Amino acid sequence: MDVQTGTLLKDYTTMRLGGPARFLATVQSSNELASLVRQAEQQNLPLFVLGGGSNVIVRDEGFKGIVILNRIPGFDVIKDDGLAVTIKIGAGEVWDEVVKRTTDMNLSGIEALSAIPGTAGATPVQNVGAYGQEIADTLSELEAYDTQEHRFVILSKMDCGFAYRYSIFKETAHRRYIITSITLVLTRVAPKPPFYESLQKYLDSHAISYFTPQIIRDAVTAIRKEKLPSPTLHPNTGSFFKNPIIEEWLLEDLRKTYDDMPAYSMADGTYKVPAGWLIEHAELKGYAAHGMKVYEKNALVLVNETAQSYQDLVTFKEEIIMKVRDQFRITLEQEPETL
Repeated sequence: MDVQTGTLLKDYTTMRLGGPARFLATVQSSNELASLVRQAEQQNLPLFVLGGGSNVIVRDEGFKGIVILNRIPGFDVIKDDGLAVTIKIGAGEVWDEVVKRTTDMNLSGIEALSAIPGTAGATPVQNVGAYGQEIADTLSELEAYDTQEHRFVILSKMDCGFAYRYSIFKETAHRRYIITSITLVLTRVAPKPPFYESLQKYLDSHAISYFTPQIIRDAVTAIRKEKLPSPTLHPNTGSFFKNPIIEEWLLEDLRKTYDDMPAYSMADGTYKVPAGWLIEHAELKGYAAHGMKVYEKNALVLVNETAQSYQDLVTFKEEIIMKVRDQFRITLEQEPETL
């Protein structure tokens, strides 16, 4: 196990902001993880698990405990009944490489989650989703270390409490569990239309009418490349704001002024409104201040141009939230976790 001291976390997060970790430890097995957690408890040090750093914003003061880089590997087919294939994946595996391996096997279920940065173990935390798929659709169970009961546990899909961009790991069991592996059930049944609106538009515009997991992966990758800046060139965390959920009465009232406002019906009678649309129609697309910028090609993405401080990001974020709230009576919420 590799342990470093005083390492700047901005070098391990895609927004490239944040102060030092008192300790930064890389674990590559469940045993190493359990041992590290025990040591942290003995020394009364807080823990934080970091995957690819693409969904975390770090404060300037850094973290006074142990940051764990979860690099636990694994990709094992544990069941194959012809149509359905069950795969157990180590939490430290790079997520897009996992998607590539499954599409190479002609398996469907996560191909629309292509080109999403981060690790496999991070996907259940916010129920990662894109282009009509989310991890809850295929996850059957996961293994995690329970820091309260000091043992490894298996949590089923139902145990995870999945909802839109939500799981128990974000709130009710925040930081209790450290995910070590996820188990997905994928299928050999080919993807079928209709697809998510922007994906369907891409397929139609390219006259694609034959669908395989690889074709969908290629399409999603192309769309994301066009809409999302590379974090290595333009530091960002991808979608910075959640798509807000609003009541029907508010949607009807807003459509008196904005008759083209898009909204997607949810199962409970509420509606999901694209945050990017709200930001763009608040005339903030391309807006720059405090070393930050709203990306010109996608208003949902905040890019760090020259910002050196977490406070620069906070000030910029609050300006956007305030402008959208004043104009639409909708309060945007940050999607990445703040450490």
